Amino acid sequence: MNRFIENLPPMDLMRSEKMTFVQLIIPAESSHRAITYLGELGLIQFRDLNAEKSPFQRTFVNQVKRCAEMSRKLRFFKDQINKAGLMSSPSVLQSDIHLEDLEIQLAEHEYELIEMNSNSEKLRKSYNELLEFKIVLEKACSFLVSSRGAVVPEERELEENVFSHGNYVETPFLFEQEITPAPSNQSGLRFISGIICKSKVLRFERMLFRATRGNMLFNQAPADEHIIDPISTEMVEKTVFVVFFSGEQARIKILKICDAFGANCYPVPEDISKQRQITSEVSARLADLEATLEAGIRHRNKALASVGGPLTIWMDMIQEALQRATFDSNSEVGIIFHSMDALESPPTYFRTNSFTGPYQEIVDAYGVARYQEANPAVYTTIIFPFLFAVMFGDWGHGICLLLGALVLIARENKLSTQRLGSFMEMLFGGRYVLLLMSLFSIYCGLIYNEFFSVPYHIFGASAYKCRDNTCRDAHTTGLVKYREPYPFGVDPSWRGSRSELPFLNSLKMKMSILFGVVHMNLGIILSYFNAHFFGSLLDIRYQFVPQMIFLNCLFGYLSLLIIVKWCTGSQADLYHVMIYMFLSPFENLGDNQLFWGQRPLQVLLLLLSVIAVPWMLFPKPFMLKKLHNERFQGRTYGVLHTSEVDLELEPGSARQHDDDFNFTEVFVHQMIHSIEFVLGSVSNTASYLRLWALSLAHSELSTVFYEKVLLLAWGYDNLVVRLVGLAVFSFATAFILLMMESLSAFLHALRLHWVEFQNKFYHGDGCKFRPFSFASLTEDEN
Repeated sequence: MNRFIENLPPMDLMRSEKMTFVQLIIPAESSHRAITYLGELGLIQFRDLNAEKSPFQRTFVNQVKRCAEMSRKLRFFKDQINKAGLMSSPSVLQSDIHLEDLEIQLAEHEYELIEMNSNSEKLRKSYNELLEFKIVLEKACSFLVSSRGAVVPEERELEENVFSHGNYVETPFLFEQEITPAPSNQSGLRFISGIICKSKVLRFERMLFRATRGNMLFNQAPADEHIIDPISTEMVEKTVFVVFFSGEQARIKILKICDAFGANCYPVPEDISKQRQITSEVSARLADLEATLEAGIRHRNKALASVGGPLTIWMDMIQEALQRATFDSNSEVGIIFHSMDALESPPTYFRTNSFTGPYQEIVDAYGVARYQEANPAVYTTIIFPFLFAVMFGDWGHGICLLLGALVLIARENKLSTQRLGSFMEMLFGGRYVLLLMSLFSIYCGLIYNEFFSVPYHIFGASAYKCRDNTCRDAHTTGLVKYREPYPFGVDPSWRGSRSELPFLNSLKMKMSILFGVVHMNLGIILSYFNAHFFGSLLDIRYQFVPQMIFLNCLFGYLSLLIIVKWCTGSQADLYHVMIYMFLSPFENLGDNQLFWGQRPLQVLLLLLSVIAVPWMLFPKPFMLKKLHNERFQGRTYGVLHTSEVDLELEPGSARQHDDDFNFTEVFVHQMIHSIEFVLGSVSNTASYLRLWALSLAHSELSTVFYEKVLLLAWGYDNLVVRLVGLAVFSFATAFILLMMESLSAFLHALRLHWVEFQNKFYHGDGCKFRPFSFASLTEDEN
């Protein structure tokens, strides 16, 4: 057996990449250049020997902070240049500039840009306020003219209508100098005018109506010009409003609501001549501010252009300055590189691509493989979509999934460069998983002969026919077989027959058990390859062998009975056979006997399964204790520790496991493992019946939507009813069968892999290989 296994081809796909624990001794003056090369390669994962120290306690923190600050300023300059739409032109930098001088220059440029941005923002804000005031003057005049007959000229609202943001410029406006508001009339009609975002108008009006209990008149008109938000630099649509009301309390409420909704209120005089004078003055101020803004933008672009030239050179200079010590030192000490014995398990790394990556992520979500442990993702690539398809089998629904997968694959290059939402990103990452799930769903749908729950005679005529020409008893008495069985999949005549549900239930339930037993046997076989790879004969003799015996003597035998019953057409009751195999193993089987010698075979299998339980439980703990005593027999000295490495501080070291051997702990662990496997063999086999349950549920839901929605609507001679029925059927198919049912089948297939399959061999307690790489650091920063 061992010779046969050794002659097998190497299973490199199952094992992670080999790792070597090395020690690098790098001279201080060459460290930066060496780390730079290693960061560009991205092949080494560093181990922090000073993990207890915070970053601020490191010796290099000051230099790193200075470089990080300068890098931040350079990124700020680059963002400003890109926002302004300028192109950076390369220039020649002074060769004798020092890092300290560069740091001062960057600080000066940053201060200048921040100051210009602040001034530009203030000017833009003032410009927007003047523009809003002008729009309010133009729009509010029409409302005031239409209501002039009801408004008393002496009742002016200049004292109640206030600025939202204070004065715009240093000198007052004309209306601030000349208009003296008359004392407010507490019983007269008054108004407040202003401007608000268009998206808030409906809620704003509703709130005003409720606050004043309907005692107000709200007029609005859309602003003709869009206003630029100085912070987001986006165009905002706004609406001018005038609220007519009466009373001081209403005025206070309205002003508070305006402030809460971010509405800007502006005073509008009723005198037409005053309106014209203020409008002309505002227009003049707008022209002045516009000219000032354009001059500020030109000055800012000129400053950015002076920075954009040497920007790339400055970025390179920060790295070059850190390397200069290496070139100036002329160090004659090279880098010392030598391998060391690892005291803890190395990290795990599997080479993946866009096809195998999602399956590796599915496995890693359960737990990262231990170093050099068999990788379940190799088998998950095929088994996972197949088990999904067993539950989702319908070749009509499979074609819908296939079209979606092909669209994602066809637009792979375009979508990979776009920023997607979390759901679309997950769907795009699993596009090849979706592809295989759809292909296997089409295959299983052809086996079940279901196309949106409708069977078709794809592979020839049915093997059954009616008893007479009328076929009135087809669904009561049954059909008659008159030819060879249907060549592929389920015969379409089973659909609608009186024995359809019992037949499909029996078929899918037995098929689920067969798949489950094969899947669990594969997991146990992989545990053998793990034990053989790591050279653990104890796991092979006292774990793999009894587990194979126990599982196959019970559920492997059940699978054999299912196949024999299918091949012979026997009417034996398999439930009775399996139950009385334990209760009355020596009783005559009678009509439930499927083959000669079945009863003594059952007795033998039962005895082997009983023997397998103590075989798993007792030998391994005692053998480990014996090996431990032989290895350390007569030792009266302790382990010699070095000053560099202290084994007592390494909880994962193998030597510490030898010294701390505890027989009671090992025995209890083995007992728990044995009991878990024995009970799990029963529960895990029953768990695979979810394949039957979800397949039946999917088929019955498809049938209900087809018969009770589509066919029922099609029975009416009314186009509207038919269209409504088709819409409901399409909605149910898309959102219930294609989305909810596919998600349910996906989660159940995931559970079968994580629990029923991987717990037979997979530890999943490793750590992922995370190499030091500048590219990954850049991605994380972005």
